[in-house]
Amino acid sequence: MTDGPGDSDLEDFVRQVRACRVCAADLPLGPRPILHVSRTARILIASQAPGTRVHETGISFNDASGDRLRGWLGIDRDVFYDTSRIALVPMGMCYPGRLPNGGDRPPRPECAPLWRNRILAMMPDIRLTLLVGSYAQAAVLGPGRVEDRVRNFRDVMPHYFPLPHPSWRTGAWERRTPWFATDVLPVLRAAIRPLLERDGASG
Repeated sequence: MTDGPGDSDLEDFVRQVRACRVCAADLPLGPRPILHVSRTARILIASQAPGTRVHETGISFNDASGDRLRGWLGIDRDVFYDTSRIALVPMGMCYPGRLPNGGDRPPRPECAPLWRNRILAMMPDIRLTLLVGSYAQAAVLGPGRVEDRVRNFRDVMPHYFPLPHPSWRTGAWERRTPWFATDVLPVLRAAIRPLLERDGASG
């Protein structure tokens, strides 16, 4: 985190979040809230919830889905994890466990109402929020299909940019939807580029 007015308040608040035990009885690996924030970040990546590798390492998107997402964005790990420019706040900040038929459980419903708006209020420079996956999109935009939202991303720009969840399953989806690579990704990369410039205007 960077120095400046209000940074100590944000750091104190992040410590509160990371000490949260509200869902402890329902989390198979125990609570470990994971988020990466700063007051100067201009891009927010709103995703689903940590997977097992992220839970183990404490680093968001530190897995194959993160590699896919970074490829979509056209940035490397150093830029991705530079919290002075990019904040990462999932809808559920702890690993929620597995579903009986495979796949991860949804984000815990207690998490976002308890913490999310308070975190966002402490990041006044956010200009673009990437809504990654159905849970983030539903929380911000209401009901709808992920593919429709991704295809019609211009409807919610410049404040939001909907993306599919970058899991291994998305590889097959990308092969069926070539418009994602040709029509969506170039606009996404153009949208984030000026926001990553350290000396760019924040207004």
